[in-house]
Amino acid sequence: MSEQSAVRPEYRIEDLAHHSGATVRTIRAYQDRGLLPRPERRGRSNVYGDSHLARLRQIADLLDRGYTLASIKELLDAWDTGRGLGGVLGLVAEVQGPWTDEEAARITRAELDARFGGTPDEEAVREAVELGVLERIPGREAEEYLVPSPQELAVAVELHAAGVPLSAITGHLRELREQVEHIAGRFLEFTTEHVFARYLEHRPPTDSDAAEAATMVRRLRPLAQQTVDAELARAMRILATRHLQIHLSPEPPPVRDDEPRTVQLPVGTIRAVQALVGPENVAPFVAAATERELNKRTLDALTVNALNSPTIH
Repeated sequence: MSEQSAVRPEYRIEDLAHHSGATVRTIRAYQDRGLLPRPERRGRSNVYGDSHLARLRQIADLLDRGYTLASIKELLDAWDTGRGLGGVLGLVAEVQGPWTDEEAARITRAELDARFGGTPDEEAVREAVELGVLERIPGREAEEYLVPSPQELAVAVELHAAGVPLSAITGHLRELREQVEHIAGRFLEFTTEHVFARYLEHRPPTDSDAAEAATMVRRLRPLAQQTVDAELARAMRILATRHLQIHLSPEPPPVRDDEPRTVQLPVGTIRAVQALVGPENVAPFVAAATERELNKRTLDALTVNALNSPTIH
């Protein structure tokens, strides 16, 4: 090893692949796309340095954060021209960081079964894992799960103890999650239009703009939850009072034909429809099937009336 290489490590492409975790083929593809600088030619060999290793790790980190190779190329070009990546990566870290102070917990399968009455329910556990309420922890002697939100699990435990079936709890969570994601999406559209648009004029944003946007994310982070908490409290106060008045009234409430009504369907029917069209399409499928049945019955009734009419010969 020369004195120069002792100070500055040098790698063959195979060594670079080993240290970076990338394959030789991937490294060459990055070179072809301009993501990785060309190596130094030393005789008949190509020599890579620590800058290449750092760049490969940087690319891997950005891929893990959800960036495409095209976006990474823009970011790295900005870095190479002196605009820097610090602010951009700080913004990404701020957005992808935890949006709650709640800490995840762990629970064994035995503890989980005990909290839900002591009777194992494989279907309920499968649905909880599918929804992300539970995450399997592999490599354990005893079946164990990570609980990202202990509060959410505690709510399910209390509802089940109050008599709510597990299938109804997971069905309610699916519906609630869809509505909350809609609210979150609208909040992001609103803040992007009125707050963050000025920071995103450049692609990629400048280092200072990205740093300012990250600071703004920290300021606005709690606002969505505070707004939803306040509006939920207002709605619950109004609707709970209305429900109580209805159920305490000596007379049944009048049913208006133009008001939507809740219809309970058997769990087996819901699951069959989910398997057929997917959970997100259950409501429109049921609505379409109901309308089709009503139309069929209307046509049948009209046909019978026409056949029984004395004007028909």
